[in-house]
Amino acid sequence: MNSISKWLPLIAIGIVGLPVAHGQSVKQLETACARGDARGCFTLGVMYEKGEGVQQDKFKAVELYTKACNGGNAIGCRKLGLMYSKGEGVRQDKVKAVELYAKACDGGDAIGCNNLGLMYEKGGGVEQDKSKAFELFTKACNGGHAMGCFNLGAMYIGGDGVQQYRFKELELFTKACDGGDAGGCLNLGVMYYKGVGVGQDKSKAVALYTKACDAGNVPGCLNLGLMYAKGEGVRQDRNRAMELFGKVCDLRDEDGCKWYARMKSGAR
Repeated sequence: MNSISKWLPLIAIGIVGLPVAHGQSVKQLETACARGDARGCFTLGVMYEKGEGVQQDKFKAVELYTKACNGGNAIGCRKLGLMYSKGEGVRQDKVKAVELYAKACDGGDAIGCNNLGLMYEKGGGVEQDKSKAFELFTKACNGGHAMGCFNLGAMYIGGDGVQQYRFKELELFTKACDGGDAGGCLNLGVMYYKGVGVGQDKSKAVALYTKACDAGNVPGCLNLGLMYAKGEGVRQDRNRAMELFGKVCDLRDEDGCKWYARMKSGAR
């Protein structure tokens, strides 16, 4: 059986929001927001967006995020930008999304910097500028956002707006993985598997694929299944491999289904 390892596609991770805990009642938050408490408006906006404690109303969420953003809440600006980017509760407007992500980033929100970087990397709502994307991913990563580190590492992989530098990729994917980004664990695992920018270590690759898979990363589960199927970096275990391929297949990954069928047929 031939083994394969997948790199996660460049800048494949979507733009994300930030879950928050709600320790106040809806009435208390409404009162706080009416008094001009931007944090109260933001928290209430999250509740309306998700339908937590109130009936879901994305139009109301947009209204509340707008108040939060205008009141200086950087995360509120980012969340509002996401609504404009996706066209949820408001007419889709990528240009407005860029403006709001920039405001969030300038306000110290690292995820806002990452989201803005994605817009520049793709040319969404703004003229494509890989150098600007690189600058913003760097800012996001330095601000502690694991996905920013992943996206920055992904740019290094293909020399996408930056010179290839394997040791830098290793550093960034390590930082991303340590920060909880499954894509960073996957790519770091591939580097150890192939011995790219680091000494080859298939056992380390198994550990990293496991971490990626446990976090719900489909390519990580597929790669882990392949390691078990062949006994690379781990004792061969065809039952465990088939279990992993079945999990990937259930998530509608064609490769996972093919490998599951192959294992079930007894092919090697």
